[in-house]
Amino acid sequence: MSEKIVQTAGRESLGKFAPMFAHLNDDVLFGEVWNEEAINVKTKCIITVVSLMASGITDSSLAYHLQNAKKHGVTKEEIAAIITHATMYTGWPKGWAVFNLAKDIWNEEEAAVTEKEKYQNSIFFPVGNTNDAFAQYFIGQSYLAPLSTEQVPVFNVTFEPGCRNNWHIHKAKNGGGQMLICVGGSGYYQEWGKDAINMTPGSVINIPANVKHWHGAAPDSWFSHLAIEVPGEETGTEWCEPVSEEEYGKLK
Repeated sequence: MSEKIVQTAGRESLGKFAPMFAHLNDDVLFGEVWNEEAINVKTKCIITVVSLMASGITDSSLAYHLQNAKKHGVTKEEIAAIITHATMYTGWPKGWAVFNLAKDIWNEEEAAVTEKEKYQNSIFFPVGNTNDAFAQYFIGQSYLAPLSTEQVPVFNVTFEPGCRNNWHIHKAKNGGGQMLICVGGSGYYQEWGKDAINMTPGSVINIPANVKHWHGAAPDSWFSHLAIEVPGEETGTEWCEPVSEEEYGKLK
């Protein structure tokens, strides 16, 4: 049996002004509902965070429940995936607002030994594992972290300095394409025949289907972006030639 949850905030804040509300908060909500054992406390924490997020509540009450979620075992990687998944249903502004609270709560300053670990400590989303399945289409080392594999697939893709993917095309008969949202470092996105666009945290790129392009890190910076696949009909990726050193060198 888990430790019994006890709450006194209602009586401390509103006991004299609204004793019935204080009783409902401390004795019913926390005393009974939070101690009900059909689901564990960690799950209740996740449900509460998502419920407040969906309602647009991003004040101290959400911060409390984010802290409570961390206290009851929700990891940095899990909360990133939870908020990302909920954002698909509640909207981007709410997602950004919750991330701004969560990143300060899960801000463990772990001892960093490698450059990858140092970079991981600078961004909220997990760097993930080496992107071995697509390594043949990259120059340099990249990493892949699945954040949501249901409804709308979302992945965090991280590039070491100088790493970039080949020219490629997201093909689709209807719909399709991809969105990129930079969440760390500095990098580039370039469409065939156009100038490269510098991407920094917060930059959003909308890639139409059937457009040849590439993206990757700046020569002197790690780079991470969320890759969001846009649903479409008869979709697929056509990988083309690498970005040459001459082409890439012009961006320095």
